[in-house]
Amino acid sequence: MKKWSIMMIILCIFMLCLMYSDKIVYFLVANVTSAERKNTTLENNQFAGKENYQFVQLTNDFTPSSLQDLMNIYYTVLNSGMEKFTFYCPKDYKNCINDVDYLSNDQVLLSHINNFLPVYNSFQNIETEFDSFGKVTISIHHSYQQEEIAELETTISNIIKSNIQDNMTVENKIKTLHDYIINTTKYDIDRSDNKVTTYHSDTAYGALMEHYAICGGYADSMKLFLDYLQIPNYKIASENHIWNLVYLNNNWYHLDLTWDDPVTSTGEDVLEYDYFLISSEELKALETDQHVFDDEIYIEATL
Repeated sequence: MKKWSIMMIILCIFMLCLMYSDKIVYFLVANVTSAERKNTTLENNQFAGKENYQFVQLTNDFTPSSLQDLMNIYYTVLNSGMEKFTFYCPKDYKNCINDVDYLSNDQVLLSHINNFLPVYNSFQNIETEFDSFGKVTISIHHSYQQEEIAELETTISNIIKSNIQDNMTVENKIKTLHDYIINTTKYDIDRSDNKVTTYHSDTAYGALMEHYAICGGYADSMKLFLDYLQIPNYKIASENHIWNLVYLNNNWYHLDLTWDDPVTSTGEDVLEYDYFLISSEELKALETDQHVFDDEIYIEATL
């Protein structure tokens, strides 16, 4: 009888383990190995910004409790310039992994978050790995290589020294750099129309080093200059276009170098100011379908 009783007990324990294996494993991961469930230490590089926006904010709390917390974590990690970061979903945030899955697969939302980042810390693509026990690892592949950054930093410094004087007004400084970029850059029609990639025209490297750009290159270049001059700004995007939003004299203004550098049928270089520091009302009055932005994301443009 004793042998039979012991066997029955062992069998019952075995059956219980099979029935509740997921919960047992989760308990072990969440509790027994809790000492190993540590977030990566955040390390900001020299380009990391300090700005909070209506849509996303920097955070020191990497234990999320909502989708907004997850968006803030992504923004903070991306802003830092790190290439990999791990954090953990807490047990009481039941929908955490589902929200991570949603966020990591929403490329449109991630691209909008990208517009709030420092140019050199912006990403080309992001990979997110997660498991059912709450471990989330973000891997970031940046748009700019170190060699490109070094060249751009030297070029930008030289352009500033040659074109900007301390006694200029802030608006005049912006106008001077707006004119410089347009006067030294051609719109990359081949890339825009024919998808032929000859230049890095979607980045500031294409605009400032190769002198060819599409809207991404114009916007990145202008943002680099604005950041250099410590003028608050970020990039703003519609479905198919991107430009700059600038904070000046307690107001936010649109600045679109691409549309101020129109392509002409004669090939003539033209410099315009139709999209130079204009309000959202003025932008809407121009009635272009390329400038319809999401005011729930780019909230500053509605203030």
